[in-house]
Amino acid sequence: MKSLSDKKSIIEALDQMAVFLEIKGENPFKVRAFSNASRALQSSTEDINKLVETDRIIEIKGIGKGIADVITELVKTGRSSDLERLKASVPSGMIEMLRLPGIGPKKAKALWEKLGISSVGELEYACMENRLLDLDGFGKKTQDKILLGIEMLKKYSERHLLSEAKMEAETLFGSIKDFPGVIRGQIAGSIRRYMETVKDIDILISAKDEDRDVIMDKFVSLPQVEVLIAKGNTKSSVTLKGGMNADLRIVRDQEFPYALHHFTGSKEHNVAMRGYARKGNIKMNEYGLFKGDSENIECLSESDIFDRLNMQYIPPELRENYGEIELAQERAIPRLIDIKDIRGIIHVHSNYSDGVDTISELAKAAQQMGYHYLAITDHSRSAAYANGLTEERILRQHEEIDRINTEFKTFRVLKGIECDIIADGTLDYKDHVLASFDLVIASVHYKLNMTEGEATGRVLAAMQNPYVTILGHPTGRLLLAREGYPIDMHRVIQSAAELGTSIELNSNPHRLDIDWRFLGYAKKQGVKISINPDAHRIKGIDDIQYGVGIARKGRLEERDVLNCLSADELIRFAYARRGRQV
Repeated sequence: MKSLSDKKSIIEALDQMAVFLEIKGENPFKVRAFSNASRALQSSTEDINKLVETDRIIEIKGIGKGIADVITELVKTGRSSDLERLKASVPSGMIEMLRLPGIGPKKAKALWEKLGISSVGELEYACMENRLLDLDGFGKKTQDKILLGIEMLKKYSERHLLSEAKMEAETLFGSIKDFPGVIRGQIAGSIRRYMETVKDIDILISAKDEDRDVIMDKFVSLPQVEVLIAKGNTKSSVTLKGGMNADLRIVRDQEFPYALHHFTGSKEHNVAMRGYARKGNIKMNEYGLFKGDSENIECLSESDIFDRLNMQYIPPELRENYGEIELAQERAIPRLIDIKDIRGIIHVHSNYSDGVDTISELAKAAQQMGYHYLAITDHSRSAAYANGLTEERILRQHEEIDRINTEFKTFRVLKGIECDIIADGTLDYKDHVLASFDLVIASVHYKLNMTEGEATGRVLAAMQNPYVTILGHPTGRLLLAREGYPIDMHRVIQSAAELGTSIELNSNPHRLDIDWRFLGYAKKQGVKISINPDAHRIKGIDDIQYGVGIARKGRLEERDVLNCLSADELIRFAYARRGRQV
């Protein structure tokens, strides 16, 4: 069977069809059928290709004959004629409109039918003329929210999540490094520095002059290249099919260390480094280190550059002119945390709430990845949208965890919960329920439209509860989608230090929250940071790599990170807040 679509793509296609049908005003039952089919596929653990191949796709509850035919066409051909017809019947600009906060399919339909608005540009113009004020279901607050969303969309339209950029770059570099004539190479730029969002991909290689043209010819002809922007024998620029721009630079091998440092950046770091070098009468640029007018100081690697400048090596993640140069002069840069230092995984959702995999499957996968424990932290009861746990289901889950733990000798599943912080700062369960968990993550998930005072007060109140082990994603931000609620992070960190509470560094690449710029302050205050993947499936556990990169950017060491502790040490940390020892 020819399969051009994976499960994720098929789920996205079903969701798109539901949205298009709702915009067109189709029967609500038909709309709901596609949404239900999407959820059913997300929950199914069976191989979708085998289900189609054996004509068993219709056996999944929630998938009828018509939708089964759509899925079958997607699996066999990689396309859906029904979806293509729906797309053609709706203005293309409306899809981008749906990315704006406050604009769902119903509102998009109203804008289209009543005001003839079918693009973000038209919508912005209408908002600036206050044309939405008298439209049913809108009003001034909605209009202001839409304008803010448009501003965010324009601000980030050229940026991409670190995870997406890193995967694209690694695939691209994997092809380039094997080209004949390439001596050595490296992904540079903001990806190497582990910035949360990335504008484009920078790849640097070294080669002999006579090999440059052939290498560039091969680069611009790669199958993932969509558009050629510029081509030369030192630099070529392309747009990839995924939408990202990528630059390939070629230097002579003796220039590679200097060029790698320069093109890794940041600009601010480079300017500061050149200023520091000048104090020693050394000129520094992408071609070398020069003593006096022309004498080049030979460096075979980036480390040599820092050695020649009589300073400690600065890891790429730190190069933001955020005090790293002064630390390097004092040789005070610590040994930064490494993913090998992480002993256990905290903040994982199972199929008890909105996760895909069973607790047993998650535990076995985490053990195979080399971890020593896994904390299951499903959603609490207020998160009805995520199938939050009732007290009865908590008991059932804990009994299952006890059974699973009898199967392991050197691995342990911990009983946790991601407990919603209610609007008044109380938690979603009474203390006697919270006492049944090994650890508790407290998070804000709803009513995010708060002032700084309201948000800070809500979070600080929740942290006073002695059963709170970790404050989850403390600002609620979604990168490239929404700013976090305004909060006084310094006060939150101070409170965490006083109470003995940990703060989460949520490693989901859409969050990466707490911001790395606050990690130094947390470290100074002695607050343990918990680097958590917030995984909803086994593959999501790997997202911890992005959290570790951000933790390195914030200069964290192994001793600063909660889940570098053993399971017993972690439980002692949690129980110390409760005023009793384990």
